Amino acid sequence: MNKQSGLLNGDKVYLRPLNGEDAELYYHMFYDKETRYLTGTQKHINKEQIAGYIERKAGDDSAVLLLIALQENDEVIGDIAIQDIDRNNRNANLRIAIGEGKHQGQGYGRESLLLMLDYGFGILNLHRIELEVFSYNSRAIHVYESIGFVREGVQREALFYNHEYHDVIKMGMLEQEHRERYLR
Repeated sequence: MNKQSGLLNGDKVYLRPLNGEDAELYYHMFYDKETRYLTGTQKHINKEQIAGYIERKAGDDSAVLLLIALQENDEVIGDIAIQDIDRNNRNANLRIAIGEGKHQGQGYGRESLLLMLDYGFGILNLHRIELEVFSYNSRAIHVYESIGFVREGVQREALFYNHEYHDVIKMGMLEQEHRERYLR
């Protein structure tokens, strides 16, 4: 699949839907030790479980799961999702993961987040988008705050990872905050 099949296009990246052929790629992308740490992933899953996950998400109208690919060479570098969509209250949860360290700190995640926020507020007509980030992921916290997410609370010692407890920071952005910042 290439950028012509991208759902959302930016300068550096495009976001495209997953398909059954992506199970192998998805499996390997998220078994990187650093990626597992930054996302707090503890569960070990096999390729068949990944394929089942992709199939379930394809039919799930409460989630939009997309792969992040580079414009320059179509390399898939991560994923991003708006999930747990509550259409009655017009809110949802956002998550993102960039696989290998060489792709982190390049602005790809920031651009992907902005594309997905535009989609969430503009196309899905959401009022509020929230996310969770672990207290040790200072780079992600910086990016989220720089694009307008507001800290709303902390779940103290909610994650037990690698023999230690870590706080989970809750952040959110409202539709009006996004409009004021990006749609002038």
